[in-house]
Amino acid sequence: MSSELSAPPALSTPDDHILEIPAADSLPTSSLSDDALRSTYEVVRTATEIRAGGWRRVGLQFPDFMLVDAPRVVEALLKELASQDERDGSADDKGKPDRRIYILADSSYSACCVDEIAAEHVSAHVIVHYGRTCLSPTSHLPAIYVYTSHDLDYDATLAELEKEFSDKESKLVVMADLTYQNHVDRLVSLLHERGFANAVSTAVTHNPAALIPNRKIISDADVSDEDHWKSYSLIHISDPPSALLLALHSRFASLHILSTPSPTLENPTFRTAGLLRRRFAKVLSLASAGVIGILVNTLSVANYLDSINVIREKIARADKKSYTVVVGKLNPAKLANFAEVEGWVVVGCWESSLIEDDTGYWRPVITPFELEVALMSEEERVWGGEWWGGIEKLKFDDKPASVEEDTPQANGYKDDVAEEDQFDDVPGGVEGEESAPPEFDLRSGRLISSSRPMRLPVRKNPSGVAGAIAANGDANGTSHQTEALVKHSVGELVSINGVASPGAEFLRSGRTWQGLGGDFDNEASTLIEEGRSGIARGYQVGEGGRH
Repeated sequence: MSSELSAPPALSTPDDHILEIPAADSLPTSSLSDDALRSTYEVVRTATEIRAGGWRRVGLQFPDFMLVDAPRVVEALLKELASQDERDGSADDKGKPDRRIYILADSSYSACCVDEIAAEHVSAHVIVHYGRTCLSPTSHLPAIYVYTSHDLDYDATLAELEKEFSDKESKLVVMADLTYQNHVDRLVSLLHERGFANAVSTAVTHNPAALIPNRKIISDADVSDEDHWKSYSLIHISDPPSALLLALHSRFASLHILSTPSPTLENPTFRTAGLLRRRFAKVLSLASAGVIGILVNTLSVANYLDSINVIREKIARADKKSYTVVVGKLNPAKLANFAEVEGWVVVGCWESSLIEDDTGYWRPVITPFELEVALMSEEERVWGGEWWGGIEKLKFDDKPASVEEDTPQANGYKDDVAEEDQFDDVPGGVEGEESAPPEFDLRSGRLISSSRPMRLPVRKNPSGVAGAIAANGDANGTSHQTEALVKHSVGELVSINGVASPGAEFLRSGRTWQGLGGDFDNEASTLIEEGRSGIARGYQVGEGGRH
């Protein structure tokens, strides 16, 4: 038997608790000393470059975990700038606005890229980017990169390398994350002292399309052939992004990651090979997609607009339809709203174009390089393991095929063309589709009938109808045809303004709810009638009595 309650249970807090102030959560505080802060964030070099550039409005972009040091960095920068001005005798310069330093907010998404959009909110002249970065060229704002640095245990690192590579003749290429880049030359020198004569180092460059993205191999021999390095093993200090592993997998004999801060060596070669196979499976899924969405993942990387145009042209040449979408930070729920899109390609830097955790996405999300492979014919599609992440390998000098002959005209055909012949025989139209070989999804084996929707026939307006539309335009001279969404017969594609639109076709046949007013045709309308009137004591219905 449970004991009886001696007092009623407390179902609410006591009244006197209202006057108590809840304890605030403890905020993280900076733990670096003043000297360590100036060294880690390279305050002197940053101030020197700001003065050399003549910039008066400066934006500081920090990753989330460095924001705790941001106020102290601003204070140190202002002091250093004032000190250099006073030392050079320019403290009393007149006619120049005061220097303003801003901490950029909401820049944690794609933090590897310089956030020019956040900088424009404060009209910054330059951005100082802290932490690791993809080093992608910016659109229009200059950038100062401060990688910051971390300590490395050389003895433990050398012990791990000697354990893995017992043969002193092993060919090694040593690179590091940008935050450990300052240790590469010293580590290679120590390897040479221990007998590894074939170890070479790397230096930072701003070239994402290089053999090693943003790195140059330092070698005594001038080797321009990239195949020369396929016999070398690559050692990467600190954990690299997955995009870098995929890019380097086919370019070196093996990959080795030296995890930090306690150095342990890992070989991710087989894990990366499995990841590449999964990427190729997504490519095969997108090869049968008829509608492809172009996801704009950056507004700061140079040539992103040209890249979008090139991707559109490539998709159009494959007789597929593309839609360009900007949704900000990607997540499965956002992309699931676009049910008509059968696959996505991300336009971004070489790191952020790869969506690593994509298990929750309804449709495959791939990179521009993978899209090029997906758009190849089955006879041409051969993937030897090469992989690129971003837009760095897109060719902007490719001239698109002329589409003038394939573009439906809005004014219809000539009067002497019979109405039954008024079809737009787009390349591979009805006759071409009947003679073309069937296309199958190589993963599921099912027949794909809509992988090239832009080949489907599109009916054009008869000349008489077009003339009537032109003659009966509205008062502003615009034609009602521009507002028409034309419904066609079975086997024909819906068109808007004479242009085939798979999105409109999906709206017509695939969506159960088509927006407000979409069900007006299903219900008969009635005249307005006088309803019940009066007060609660008695109502009057129409001309009848009170109730």
